[in-house]
Amino acid sequence: MKEADHKVKIAVDAMGGDFAPSEIVEGSILAAKEDNVELLLAGSADILAEELYKYNGYGLPIQCVAASEFIKEDQALDLTALRRANTSISIATKLVKTGEAEAVVSAGPTGAFVASAVQHLGMIDGIERPVIGGALATFAPNTVLMDCGVNVDCKPHHLVTFAVVGTIYAKKLLNIENPTVGLLNIGTEVGKGNDLTRQSYALLEKSGLNFIGNIEGNGILRGDANVIVCDGFTGNVMFKFCEGGFGVIDGWLRRKVRGLPLASLLKNLSKDLNSLTTIPQSIGSGLIWGVNGVALKMHGASRARAVADKIAQAKLIVDMDVVESLKSELAAIREKLNF
Repeated sequence: MKEADHKVKIAVDAMGGDFAPSEIVEGSILAAKEDNVELLLAGSADILAEELYKYNGYGLPIQCVAASEFIKEDQALDLTALRRANTSISIATKLVKTGEAEAVVSAGPTGAFVASAVQHLGMIDGIERPVIGGALATFAPNTVLMDCGVNVDCKPHHLVTFAVVGTIYAKKLLNIENPTVGLLNIGTEVGKGNDLTRQSYALLEKSGLNFIGNIEGNGILRGDANVIVCDGFTGNVMFKFCEGGFGVIDGWLRRKVRGLPLASLLKNLSKDLNSLTTIPQSIGSGLIWGVNGVALKMHGASRARAVADKIAQAKLIVDMDVVESLKSELAAIREKLNF
């Protein structure tokens, strides 16, 4: 844990996102006023100067770092664009590599940001692929899902690293002292599932983590485990099912009680259901786990308030030395499993 008065330096991709640069700059100004941070905004110098003037951002601990290009959403898989050194997403990420910043945040395309983080920051020893996941809000606030879509095809040792990542997430960001780890499967019995889950089960048993066995889909929102591990294909389908399911339930309930005395009561329930956009809003969500540095992905449609909140999260993750904790935990488990 870093000292409380430590001013964290955070690089911001000011040109990434649906509402960039205006909302990104306004959110950065909010963060500079509210949190003990120093911000480096990567983007067009002229445009950023106009935005800072518009939102009265001068005099705050905000610097502009010139970047002549930025990556649009439809360029996410354009490897040529990703390799350009002068894009805002690349320049912002390299500020962490050079030590000029301690974290980077971006609302740009996920693929581009992940690729930039891997290219410039590298991977932590023992982790071959980056992973994104998060806590499931409201129904299961103490449950973390790893992976949510980055790694579609996995090997057993990948799922072990996901479990380590989820354990550090739960310890550091959810304050769970000894998180339980469950393997998402089609049954709770040992030996269930495909080759991936059976081999992963054997490794997780020997890992030293608080592994409690297989978890079925109906145990996810019950919170049967603090960390639920699966490949990214399964995790992404599950997450999007939950995300869309809350809206469907909301609409169904509205139709059922239309005109009934319960309608006013349901109105408040509907607000709760609409707030259940699970992972993107949870603390620590969007962190690109596994890269050798703090890189935090914002939702592409982030407005100023969400930008400020994500910058505050980045500061918290830096202050808690989350990346160093992950390295330490992973090193111990790699030694035990010899991989």
